[in-house]
Amino acid sequence: MNLRKARGIDLKTVDSRDKLKPRASKEPYWQALSSGRYLGFRPSVGTGQGTWLARFHDVDTGAKPSRTLGDFGTLAPSKRFDAAKREAEEWFNHLSGGGSKESITVRQACERYAEGNAEAAGRFARTVYNDAIAKVQVAKLTRVQVQNWRKRLEAMPALVAKNPKGEPIYRPRSAGTVNRDMVPLRAALNLALDHGDALNDQAWRVALRPTKKADGRRNIYLDKAQRRALLDHLPEDVRAFARGLCLLPLRPGALAGLKAGDFDARRGELVIERDKAGEGRAILVEGETLAMLKAQARYKLPAAPLFARVDGAAWQAYMWKDPIKAAAKKAKLPAEVVAYTLRHSTITDLVQGGLDLLTVAQVSGTSVAMIEKHYGHLQRNRAAQALAGLAL
Repeated sequence: MNLRKARGIDLKTVDSRDKLKPRASKEPYWQALSSGRYLGFRPSVGTGQGTWLARFHDVDTGAKPSRTLGDFGTLAPSKRFDAAKREAEEWFNHLSGGGSKESITVRQACERYAEGNAEAAGRFARTVYNDAIAKVQVAKLTRVQVQNWRKRLEAMPALVAKNPKGEPIYRPRSAGTVNRDMVPLRAALNLALDHGDALNDQAWRVALRPTKKADGRRNIYLDKAQRRALLDHLPEDVRAFARGLCLLPLRPGALAGLKAGDFDARRGELVIERDKAGEGRAILVEGETLAMLKAQARYKLPAAPLFARVDGAAWQAYMWKDPIKAAAKKAKLPAEVVAYTLRHSTITDLVQGGLDLLTVAQVSGTSVAMIEKHYGHLQRNRAAQALAGLAL
């Protein structure tokens, strides 16, 4: 590019651009906006609008990255220069601030984050990839665009399970589910920020802020007497399933997905291959838990559900909801009691019993950060009691 010629080019007026002839080399006509920053225009060979470009000269590295801006064909010809100049300057400022020379879309940012993360990949497939936000460049993402995505997410029904006919069962998406759906997108965009694909997080920092106290029901704790009362009022097959949640810190969906072949009675080992966390794990069991699993696995083929309904079919989420709610009412327990309450109560007992948070996280299939966030205060209480015991 000849800088002398670039300084002499005026792309601002329609008349001046109309006089430019397409070059055989397809080299654009460049106009210098400031030192090292150029706006280019490539006239169309046919009846097109022509294409606008930007070029940046990095004096520190000597690199001269360029970028195609488009034809701005939706604007009047007299408005295109200002629009192209504005977009070019945004890109120049992005590069000057240390931003990446490559431009990636929200979808590409999500795909990069989801590598090796099955749970995130699944959420992106359901909530991002088919949404308009997927095609937006991360560097151009606005708060309004992210807010509108969140509104669409909140209005999207949540898939609960499938009925015996294989038909999907939906329910309104709860605030807690929305919070969990936003987590991987926020993480993907923060990773893009770390890579220099955006210069700040203004577009999503507030727009993806989680709703507070969205999962209040999970804070309900049932002591062992209350759990026994709940079990006493459940039908036999639901009772066996709920008892499994009382003796194993698993998500209800993970317990329902267990096969008889996942349990090795000889070694006392249970393998959880299908879980929300996306990674398999194995836990050792003994005592009452071992006896329970042996009873559930007895006379079953490896592919059969370890915890099955009375008809031998596998459990689906919609199947245990009503029986547990009815049993909670009969046992005079809080109306908010759900299957997840048993998992929460089990994890609470493990932490209060002195099991370290790393081990609790491993057996329950979640991160140490999440265990610390929701249950760390219980361990701090134990620490305070231990310190009090040091008194002379």
